[in-house]
Amino acid sequence: MVTRRSVLIVEDDEVFARTLCRSFQRRDYDVFHCAGREEISPVLREISPRYAVVDLKLARGSGLECVKLLRTECRGIKIVVLTGFASIATAVEAIKLGACHYLAKPANTDDIVAAFERAEGDVNVPVTDRGTSIKNLEWERIHETLADANFNISEAARRLGLHRRTLARKLKKRHVK
Repeated sequence: MVTRRSVLIVEDDEVFARTLCRSFQRRDYDVFHCAGREEISPVLREISPRYAVVDLKLARGSGLECVKLLRTECRGIKIVVLTGFASIATAVEAIKLGACHYLAKPANTDDIVAAFERAEGDVNVPVTDRGTSIKNLEWERIHETLADANFNISEAARRLGLHRRTLARKLKKRHVK
């Protein structure tokens, strides 16, 4: 059964999830919450949500796996990926897997609802003349490798040819937990 204004929130941070759920409920959405991929299938047996908000970095796995599962199980669902670990690599993969938008945290419910309502891209987005800095390129590569290694710092350090402590220091400078 498809509920017209139903949203599934896949978020492992209980405080943030509770806040997001209440915010959507105040906007008259039927809200369902899962803390990870393993909880999605049982919920989808009961409901077929129209919208989903998926956190990219979950305690047990990647939000990209959730996006893939949701697109497979729910035809026409609009998915917004939220992340505090934004990178070009994960944004591209999220869109390829079927997310309609990718938002960096902090994003509020108004931002998410606006993303659900925007069906197409905006051709008028300004293209800047500023190139990507070496530091940003390094961070993109680190994050891409971290995502490929399922956020295992030791494995990512090995793949990058760095000592684990060096990678940990770089991540700490970017305030990544």
